[in-house]
Amino acid sequence: MYKKNRNKQLAFEHFDQPLGLKLNPENRWVKKAETIPWDAIGERYAKLFPSNRGVPAKPLRMAFGSLLLQKHLGCSDRELVEQITENPYFQYFIGLPGYQMEAPFVPSS
Repeated sequence: MYKKNRNKQLAFEHFDQPLGLKLNPENRWVKKAETIPWDAIGERYAKLFPSNRGVPAKPLRMAFGSLLLQKHLGCSDRELVEQITENPYFQYFIGLPGYQMEAPFVPSS
């Protein structure tokens, strides 16, 4: 099952940041996120989950973005989750609506 993300991240300016945290729009992960056609890939990704049963899949940007980060970092699933939890640029890259201190998913996902 796959549910399309209705809370699209419209622009970098809308990424919710704690008071005092300012992300650099020139950061490589912000720029890389802008080059990926998330919506187009998401349409194809959604077709991989035709059933309406079961636990919904992670949003495309989270799943694919995390895979790209993991490949870039060359790390384990557990380390990837730690890196994402600690890095607001990574959180933006995987499509979270704002910075959060909690892990976005468990390593076994």
